[in-house]
Amino acid sequence: MGGHNSSELHVLCSSGQLFLQPLWDRLKTWEALIQSPFFPVFFSITTYLGFCLPFVVLDVLCPWVPTLRRYKIHPDFSPSVWQLLPCLGQTLYQHVVFVLPMTLLHWAASPVLLPPEAPELLQVVRHIVLCLLLFDTEFFMWHVLHHKVPWLYRTFHKMHHQNSSSFALATQYMSVGELVSLGFFDMVNVMLLRCHPLTVLIFHVVNIWLSVEDHSGYDFPWSTHRLVPFGWYGGVTHHDLHHSQFNCNFAPYFTHWDRILGTLRFAHAK
Repeated sequence: MGGHNSSELHVLCSSGQLFLQPLWDRLKTWEALIQSPFFPVFFSITTYLGFCLPFVVLDVLCPWVPTLRRYKIHPDFSPSVWQLLPCLGQTLYQHVVFVLPMTLLHWAASPVLLPPEAPELLQVVRHIVLCLLLFDTEFFMWHVLHHKVPWLYRTFHKMHHQNSSSFALATQYMSVGELVSLGFFDMVNVMLLRCHPLTVLIFHVVNIWLSVEDHSGYDFPWSTHRLVPFGWYGGVTHHDLHHSQFNCNFAPYFTHWDRILGTLRFAHAK
């Protein structure tokens, strides 16, 4: 019986690997680009701006399309050009001046090697969930500390709170210290779990999307917190309340740490 179950599991894992192999083979045709030390910065910026752009368009349309206002957490707020441009400039500046040199150093120490085999599908899902849970825990502790210690808040985190009403491009409007901390958490987690390069790419896409969605200011019926059951995921309403009240909802994604420490707050339903 044990051998039979083991065989079934092996077949299931092999099927999961075969499922992702065509995608991985396709990506490997761009191997020279993916292995380039410039790829992480290019990938991060294009993914981030690609996710922000639809929300920027919605913000432009919102004053003229009443239907959109139903889904906006702050219906009377739309970011001005003078709010959008500094956020965009800060993101580009930090990636070129700080993220790129650190990426080059990391690449020089350990160049990217692409294995021939794709990861198993279940392994990808498991690693992404674990990476999100680890990142959620690490940032929760960092976040609480920086709100409780005035010097840390003023030096590293205050910049991110300059926009009390969130919008997508404000997601990465933060100090260099905060950006480096978040990047460090990301890097350590994928190294700790020994994630496959494809898993790393997918995790970064998911992580960037969830961060942008949290700051978008829009609560749609398909928003992530409405898809995850039992209130396990806080989402955009959860994080927007943190920006307006400061002393609650410190976890970026999930709700368990705020629930345990008594810092969980819920927005009033519209």
